[in-house]
Amino acid sequence: MIYIRIVVISDVHGNREAFVRVMDSLKNENIEGAALLGDLIDYGMHSNEVIEMIQSLKYPLLCNLRGNHEQAIITESYDRFSSKRGKDCAMYTHSVLNENTWNYIKNIQNPWGISEFMIEEKRCAAVHGSLKDIFWKAIFPGEQDPAYGKYDYVFSGHSHLPHYFEVFYQADNKALRNKKKTVFINPGSVGQPRNLNPAAQYCILDTSTGQVDMRKVPYDISAEQASYHGQVDDFYRERLKSGV
Repeated sequence: MIYIRIVVISDVHGNREAFVRVMDSLKNENIEGAALLGDLIDYGMHSNEVIEMIQSLKYPLLCNLRGNHEQAIITESYDRFSSKRGKDCAMYTHSVLNENTWNYIKNIQNPWGISEFMIEEKRCAAVHGSLKDIFWKAIFPGEQDPAYGKYDYVFSGHSHLPHYFEVFYQADNKALRNKKKTVFINPGSVGQPRNLNPAAQYCILDTSTGQVDMRKVPYDISAEQASYHGQVDDFYRERLKSGV
């Protein structure tokens, strides 16, 4: 199958209302494939429901990565979270995952957090974090690591900060003036954005033109906040209002 328009989704983090809005916004789009970059669960109160909605997607999946939150919860290794509230939240999520969700994150998501695939003749890499640290270290604009130079597109998540940038590596190709272009794309976070914009964020890539549409769709934040009843630190509820 030739993929033309691809939706790129990352860091839903158990936010049902945000993901419902994203799915609604895609109903009239001609989407032919999806890239899932991990962290579908945790922080939010609807991890199980989000997994059920992910399973209802009708698009072929180019990749379906495990993120650092799935990895930490599966292995019960919480030492790399930066705060006690993060550890406590992940432990709470571990306690409420149902059988379907456990099966999905253990057996269906790519356990390595990284995937390589082709889109027509374009070589792609998808990674939750970065090549420096698959699960825990994000890519940021200005990245110059030559290890990415073999790819045409690099999709990543983890930072919750959307980005699009191009890096031109040296190459032995006189027709292209000895340049090789790599496009880096982070769609931002659906459920826990951190770019001071509380909208649910994702992107659509049109591979026929190279156009990347960075989407930000509003959702009912108060409805999502209403599901928090002291299960985790109030920080995770309150940050939804401001996108921090």
